Formats: sequence, structure tokens, C-alpha cells
Amino acid sequence: MNGRTVLERFPAGGPRGSWPAEEFAQARRLEGMPAEVVMDLATDMFLVVVRRDTAGDAAA
Repeated sequence: MNGRTVLERFPAGGPRGSWPAEEFAQARRLEGMPAEVVMDLATDMFLVVVRRDTAGDAAA
């Protein structure tokens, strides 16, 4: 995941109808952080990430 910072990790096997990674990412986007959700197949986790070059901009 070069060039990205992981904000949070969520297990892929969450409760049916629940999207905790998407909800977390949406909350970060409402704060002005360009968060996105990606799947890490190696660990079977959803990761909420921001690109490293924009992570500093969002904090400023």
C-alpha cells in the first residue's frame, strides 16, 4: 500500500447489512479528509486509507 496511510481496519465478515468501514470513511470525508475503503485480500480486512500526499494537507 505504497503512498497511503491506513486510518482504520475492519474485518470483512461484519454483520449483514452493516458497512462499518464505509461509515467510518464517510465520517472522515465529512471532516475534509479524502478517505477511501480498500480491501486487503491477504488479511481479509477492509482498510480505510488516505493517500499519503493528501494526509498532511487534510491535517493542515
